[in-house]
Amino acid sequence: MGSTVNLKSKLREATLNKQKEQSVFKNFVSWFEIPAYNHFRSVAFYNYIYGIQMTSVELNGFSMGFFPAESGIGGAIVSGPGCVPSEIGPLLYLNGGEDLNNVLSKVNEAGGRVVMEKTFLSESAGYFAMFIDSEGNRLALHSKK
Repeated sequence: MGSTVNLKSKLREATLNKQKEQSVFKNFVSWFEIPAYNHFRSVAFYNYIYGIQMTSVELNGFSMGFFPAESGIGGAIVSGPGCVPSEIGPLLYLNGGEDLNNVLSKVNEAGGRVVMEKTFLSESAGYFAMFIDSEGNRLALHSKK
């Protein structure tokens, strides 16, 4: 009797381990889109706070401004039907670079609003801050320093 229970337990453990192996991804985010009412204002906001130049295209009734990304996870500002900015819902953490204050310090001047200043999480996790962008989206920044 004991060996049957032990065998069932080992089979259940092996099944759970296989499921864990199959469901682990390197990144759980593969692409992101930030909705905007005014495409040009939103692109100008992110260009300013990051010091970048986004490329914009019109595609099937949508305007898209792409964050420059050489590798890793990319994303875009998107305007069009169904693209509604919001202060509620999922929270996207954007890379704040070496020190997120470099980006955060430009938010108010660019037409956004800082809602949580740079806040320490832990030595291993680093820092985060939250802001509302020019379109009314609540987003966060993260950095190690």
